[in-house]
Amino acid sequence: MRLILLGPPGAGKGTQAQRLVDKHGIVQLSTGDMLRAAVGAGTPVGLKARDIMARGDLVPDEVVVGIVSDRIDQPDARNGFILDGFPRTVPQAEALDRMLAAKGPALDGVIEIRMDEKALLDRIATRIAQMEARGEKVRPDDNPEALKTRLHAYRVQTAPLLDYYGKKGLLRSVDGMASIDAVAQAIDRALGVKMPAGGG
Repeated sequence: MRLILLGPPGAGKGTQAQRLVDKHGIVQLSTGDMLRAAVGAGTPVGLKARDIMARGDLVPDEVVVGIVSDRIDQPDARNGFILDGFPRTVPQAEALDRMLAAKGPALDGVIEIRMDEKALLDRIATRIAQMEARGEKVRPDDNPEALKTRLHAYRVQTAPLLDYYGKKGLLRSVDGMASIDAVAQAIDRALGVKMPAGGG
């Protein structure tokens, strides 16, 4: 199973991706996680991306495309993968199509998690307050102003992917305002997934 998860920042894509990983034995390819790992390791791409990410801006295409292409080639991605945070733009989607055509596997579906932007801003403000109350460190890009920047970037750059994949017949939309369990069930229905006997 090869999927893309779309939705604005804070929509819960990472949570839903992990549930699909556990259920189907595939790997989550989160460009955000891969980039943050590179930042933490101080790699050249990490140093390049660090300041861009702190501003809430998007990392350049060539950096992201290279990371994803290399990651898809890893042995654990052979059974399938979920792309979370990529593609972000139509040119990236076109690059992904070319990359997958060259490698063989095609996409099985694209899931959009729809969210209300005001609810997202309220959610991040609450989360930051809770983290600060616990004395936890808040990421530099984890604040309402950076989220507004990222939401604007999503509307301008990523939302056109909904039309791109809709025309290909790959797009399925679910209501991200529902509970985590309800969203997970809606995704399963959208993918036509049957629960195995005995649960799972």
